[in-house]
Amino acid sequence: MSSTPVRIQPIGGVSTAVTAARPDPARPDPARPDPARPDPEPSGRHPADAAAGDGSRQSDAVPEPRIYFATTGHRRNTNAPGAVSRTFSYSTCYWLVDVDALPILPRLLRPFTRFAAADHLGDPDRSLADNARAALSAQGLTADRILLLTCPRVAGHVFNPLSVFYCFATTAASGEPADLVAVIAEVHNTYGGRHVYLLRPDHAGRDTVGKEFYVSPFLPMGGSYLMRTPPPGESLSVSIALRQGGQTPFVATLTGRGRPIGTRSAVTALLRWPLLTLRTAALIRWQGIRLWLRKVPVQPRPADATADEHGR
Repeated sequence: MSSTPVRIQPIGGVSTAVTAARPDPARPDPARPDPARPDPEPSGRHPADAAAGDGSRQSDAVPEPRIYFATTGHRRNTNAPGAVSRTFSYSTCYWLVDVDALPILPRLLRPFTRFAAADHLGDPDRSLADNARAALSAQGLTADRILLLTCPRVAGHVFNPLSVFYCFATTAASGEPADLVAVIAEVHNTYGGRHVYLLRPDHAGRDTVGKEFYVSPFLPMGGSYLMRTPPPGESLSVSIALRQGGQTPFVATLTGRGRPIGTRSAVTALLRWPLLTLRTAALIRWQGIRLWLRKVPVQPRPADATADEHGR
């Protein structure tokens, strides 16, 4: 798939830029080996492909809300600017929540686990569900169930490098499977900017979109992302590979195991990551400092890198 930016719903003088996938006859066959894959697992399959199954429909059931105790991995290859290889990972916690039925936790936990519309796409005065459906409607799509994979606002702070909305259309007939009609990948950078990519994944959860948003000061604009976002179940596996000039300079992964949402799992997550998103932001900035100390060239930052929901 290739991509085209589409603007929807002006909000407070800032228009929402959505990069939507569109059919591309040159897109490679998903069944063929992909040069942009991260290093394969011992079985020879990428974790996201394994999660999606062997070519069958990935959307036979809407996932259940869960808390994922997860690991985020970043791999910078030597074909990136500066020819510096760098790999790091950190533990994290992601929640998969139904935007129409957000979890209600005990009162003492609520300040530490909040899901607010203002932290995501669309109008902060509307609900998460309304804003997600507005983004779909702009592309002529509808969804009955939408689940959001994200980090909550913790103690007043939030930072989500990636949030994923899984959008399902269910059928009236009992027992019929639900269709995954689209995936909304919402990307934030450390400059306060935000951009939305609307994906139409294949049976393995994969789609390709143009890189329309400035994220890292050590990677240039241009190229495309190969995103793998199969709906999570008991396990979670998401990956993003950046392709530029026929090479793959950067790969990010998110993997983990899920637990049912409840007081016990929420308390466990809070005790393990008491400053979850603040820690994530600090770790990303620390890795940037280490690249700078290794004299990796800083890429020019466009004027709109800090714009809310406005990509290049």
